[in-house]
Amino acid sequence: MRPVRVIAVLAALVMAAATPGVAAAAPLASSDRDAGVRARVHTAGRVEADGNSVKYSWPGVYFEGNFRGTGVGIVLNDAAADYDIQIDGTTVTTLVTPGQTTHWVRGLRKGVHSVRVVKRSESPWATSEFGGFVAVPHGAILPGPTAWHRQIEFIGDSFTAGYGNMSTTRECTGDEVNRTTNADLSFGAITARRLNADYQINAFSGRGMVRNYNGSEPQSNFRTFYDRALLSVDGDVWQNPGTWRPRLVLIGLGINDFSTAINPGEQWTPETLVAAYRTAYHAFLDKLRSQYGRDPIIVVSATYMSNTTVFAEMAQQIVQERNSRGDDRIRYWYYPETGLDYGGCHWHPSAHDHRLIADRLGEFIATLPLRWWPGADRQPA
Repeated sequence: MRPVRVIAVLAALVMAAATPGVAAAAPLASSDRDAGVRARVHTAGRVEADGNSVKYSWPGVYFEGNFRGTGVGIVLNDAAADYDIQIDGTTVTTLVTPGQTTHWVRGLRKGVHSVRVVKRSESPWATSEFGGFVAVPHGAILPGPTAWHRQIEFIGDSFTAGYGNMSTTRECTGDEVNRTTNADLSFGAITARRLNADYQINAFSGRGMVRNYNGSEPQSNFRTFYDRALLSVDGDVWQNPGTWRPRLVLIGLGINDFSTAINPGEQWTPETLVAAYRTAYHAFLDKLRSQYGRDPIIVVSATYMSNTTVFAEMAQQIVQERNSRGDDRIRYWYYPETGLDYGGCHWHPSAHDHRLIADRLGEFIATLPLRWWPGADRQPA
């Protein structure tokens, strides 16, 4: 039985760093930018254009491209997050807080290759910047891949973000959490790739629907940040370009609301917290319906907590209430702890656990009456 106190014990470190006044990344030099970044690169993430580069904050944001030649340059400006660089589907490099750089991958065979760069870690206190791909001499950046027909949005906390999932020990410093968090190997990313789907991982460790882990930062919660592309920029609102139309949205918010006892001085009692959670969850579902319409299936998910069953009970009740109002495309999904080792940092799901959760989620998705966009392939150019 895992101790209650360590369900999300260092998630607060992520939030504590997300303080106002932290400088965003400096602009990329124009000489390092690949003109027409958005035209040549595919991304489904929440990004904002800034000249010939894009800025973003959420974990798991990825950029895909194609090139001809024996190498490629990846233009980044990020002193906070880590990245995996993948060539032809294989990870060739992990960049740790690369700063302002053009990272080169060289020595490839002549010909056409694919490249994918993915933000592994969380850095809600900072702004990341991607300036595109750069060709080697005698090479060329080709048009990027088109979007997949299928789109899935994952909304949640540290479990969804892949917090510390690559760690070999449960005891981690804040820096070790950052180095061992890999959103690209979270259950959401795994599930989406198995389904040939584009995806967003809109996850923020330590945040709850109304109450954050251990009652921290009571002036905000996950809903404060959901609309943003740049998490550290107050008032920022991501402008959907019209191409993000998920047919499946999975929400995992509640662990941080209920996993720790209410502290003296907090505004909540057990009863008022439950009532506020229920009200806020319904309002959040209303928001998603307003954004995406009545057609997508929205999954309210819950999982095991050793100290309380209220999370699962409330999630199930909320779905029953929505169904009784006539919305049968809101569904409840519970995944048990059976087989999970919680071997990641601070008793979070390990990489093994994320694969197992993805297996269970895939089985659940197969039972849903999804109305995917036609086919499972990429959209035509």
